[in-house]
Amino acid sequence: MKLKITTVGNSAGVILPKELLARLRVEKGDELYAIETPDGIRLTAYDPTLAAQMAVAEQVMRKRKALLHKLAQ
Repeated sequence: MKLKITTVGNSAGVILPKELLARLRVEKGDELYAIETPDGIRLTAYDPTLAAQMAVAEQVMRKRKALLHKLAQ
């Protein structure tokens, strides 16, 4: 999909067509992440930092399952 760079105030921006927004599962106001890869830049709604934090949280929850269960009662 070809995108055109346009002027937005004193900056530059790219207009994302509706079809691309739908494929990314994002809408106006959502955040996208630009991740540099060996093949170029990848736009994604996936936040690698949040994913890493969630992985740690899942480990803690598994390790402290009994305590969390007790707190939930």
